[in-house]
Amino acid sequence: MNRPLLALLLGATCIALSPIFVRVSELGPSATAFWRVALALPLLWPLLAFEKGAAGKAQWRLLLAAGVAFAGDLAFWHWSIRATSVANSTLLANLASLFVTLAAWVFLRQRPSGAFLAGLGAALAGVAMLVRTSAAFSPTALLGDAFGVITAMFYAGYILAVKALRDRGASTVQVMTVTSAVSALLLLPVALASGEALLPRSAAGWLTLAGLAWISQCAGQGLIAYALAHLPAAFSSVSLLFQPVMAALFAWVLLAEPLSPLQMAGGAVVLLGIYLARRGSA
Repeated sequence: MNRPLLALLLGATCIALSPIFVRVSELGPSATAFWRVALALPLLWPLLAFEKGAAGKAQWRLLLAAGVAFAGDLAFWHWSIRATSVANSTLLANLASLFVTLAAWVFLRQRPSGAFLAGLGAALAGVAMLVRTSAAFSPTALLGDAFGVITAMFYAGYILAVKALRDRGASTVQVMTVTSAVSALLLLPVALASGEALLPRSAAGWLTLAGLAWISQCAGQGLIAYALAHLPAAFSSVSLLFQPVMAALFAWVLLAEPLSPLQMAGGAVVLLGIYLARRGSA
């Protein structure tokens, strides 16, 4: 296996661990989201010091937009993880690529292909199957599923902002550092307003937050960014499809969270729909 592909799969695995860290965190979802980006900054800022060139005015606007979108993505995803199953929250969050193409259709008048529309239909059918299983999971699972869809919308906005930044020459480190800082500034007042405890009670609680920040946020995102710089764009689908599968596997092994036959079927249909949609919008 070549190095970039290995990095892609390792990165997706690191990100797949994030729902586990969120679920076992001693803090609430908003406070956990804050520490996820805040604890990543001490690793990112030194790397940014080696970057050459400063961001222009247009880039700063996009960086702020990306930070706002990423804060919304993390906040709603963490709430979704706490309210519904890890499998559902992760699969629904990965609908982001569909929203990216829908946004291009609505705002840029880029007509989607037949393959994308077929993939969209399959994904929606899979979502309906996932939602059907949520009632048996917990009383809050349907709300968690809704938060998962909102997560995908915010993540789509983040993807569009980052694509525009990369087209303007912004580096991966610059994007990750500034968006993490903006997200931390936005998530701190949200965590305080929610009434959640802001500090873990034990060393294990701090280690959980450090794992979320350093393994999932820094290592996961960094490995994927490295891999996609050396692989064809089509390989991005590998991480998109691999990550929710690994998240569901981790939840089964580490949290004893079972998957019903209908949920597995719905997940497979969602992944098939995402795959077809991405091929149709490539």
